[in-house]
Amino acid sequence: MPTPTNASLHGQDRPHAAAQTWALAVAQLVSWGTIYYAFSLFVVPMEAVMGWSRTATNAALSAGLLVSGFAAYPVGTLIDRGYGRRVMMGGTLLASTMLVVWAQARNLPTLFAVWCGLGVAIAATLYDPVFAVVTRDFPRSYARKITLITLVAGFASTVFIPLTQGLIGAFGWRGALLALALVNLVVCLPVHGFAIHRGERDADIARKESVRALSRASARNALRSPAFWALAVCFTAYYSTFVALTFHLIPLMHERAVAGTTIIVTMAAIGPAQVLARVAWFGVGRHAAPGRVAVAVTAAFPCSIAILMGAGSSPAWLLLFAIVYGGANGMMTILRGTIVQALLGTEGYGAVSGLLSMPANIAKGIAPIAGAAIWAIRGSYVPVEWTVLIVSLIATAACVVAVQIATPRISDKESAASGRRK
Repeated sequence: MPTPTNASLHGQDRPHAAAQTWALAVAQLVSWGTIYYAFSLFVVPMEAVMGWSRTATNAALSAGLLVSGFAAYPVGTLIDRGYGRRVMMGGTLLASTMLVVWAQARNLPTLFAVWCGLGVAIAATLYDPVFAVVTRDFPRSYARKITLITLVAGFASTVFIPLTQGLIGAFGWRGALLALALVNLVVCLPVHGFAIHRGERDADIARKESVRALSRASARNALRSPAFWALAVCFTAYYSTFVALTFHLIPLMHERAVAGTTIIVTMAAIGPAQVLARVAWFGVGRHAAPGRVAVAVTAAFPCSIAILMGAGSSPAWLLLFAIVYGGANGMMTILRGTIVQALLGTEGYGAVSGLLSMPANIAKGIAPIAGAAIWAIRGSYVPVEWTVLIVSLIATAACVVAVQIATPRISDKESAASGRRK
C-alpha cells in the first residue's frame, strides 16, 4: 500500500524523470567539487598568506563534518515531509554564501564559522539528502537512479581538483573561492528547483500531520530494529576508517620512503577505480541480491588495507591497493544509498537515513584527528594501519549481522510481491 510519504506518486516514473536524474547527477558533481574536494587545495595557500597552522585548518574541516552529522536527522525528516526541494535549494544558497564569506576570512574564528555553515550545507546537499529525495520521488526505481547519480558524481575530484588548482593559480585562493561559489550557485540552484518534486501544495493539516507521524514512527521502529543498529555500526566503522586513512595516506607513504612518482600514481588511481566500480555495479551488481553485494563490498575494504600493509614501497602492490581501495569506496557509496531501503524498507527513509548518517558523519570529523593521535604514540603509521584494519573488519562483521537479521523480512516481502503478481 502507498505510504503517506509517497502516496501522491504514481507507480511509474513521472515524465522527464530521466532528465531530472541526470540533472541531479550533474548537481552532485558540482556540489562535491565545490564544497568538499576543493578544501585540500586551499590549505597550503591559506597557510602561506594567513600563517594558519595545518592543525587549525583541518580542525575547521572536522568541525564542519561534525555539524553535518548532527544536521543529518533534521534534514532527513524535512525531506520525508516533502520539503526536499526547499532543503536542497537552501543548502545550495548556504554553501555559496559560506564560500563567499570564506573568501573574505581574515582570522581563524571566521574559518571555523564558515565550516560550521558548510557542515549544514553538506547535510542538505550531498549524497544523503539526494538519496532521500530520489527514494521519495521514485520509490520503484530509486536504486537505478542512485547508481547513475553516484556514477556521474564520481568524477567530481577528476573535474574540480585541476579546475580549482587552475583558479587558484589565476585568481589566488580568495578569487578561486568566489568562482566556485558562483559555479555552485549557477548550476545547482536551478537544478534543485527543476529536478525535485515540489510536494503537495494542497495537502491539508491532517495529511501533513500524517506524514510527520510516519517519519517519527519510522525512526522509532528503526531504533528498535537490530538490523538498524548493525548497519549503524557498519557505516560508522567503515567511514571512520576510510576517512582516517584517506587523510593520512600520503604521509604514510612518505614515511615508507615511497618514490614521489609512485605516490602520485597511487593517489591518481583511486578516483578512476571508484568510477569503474560504479560502472560495474550499474551493469551487473544492481541485479544481484543486495545482501550479498553488501557483504562483498564491506569485505573489500579490509582486503585493501591488508594489501597496503604488505605492499611496502612496491609500485605494483600500491597500485593494486589503490584499485581495491577505490573500488570498495565507489561501491560503498551506492550501497549506502540502496541497502537501507532493501533491509529496512522505504517508509520514512529520510529520517532513518539521517539517523544512520549522524554517527557516521561525526566519526568522519573525529577520524583524522584520531589517526594523528594514534600515530603520535610511536611516531609510526604501523599502529594506525592495524587500527584501521581491525575497525574495518568490525564493519564487515556488522554488515553480515545486518543482512542475516533482515534476510527473513526481505524473503517474506519478495514472496508477498510474487503472490500479488500471480
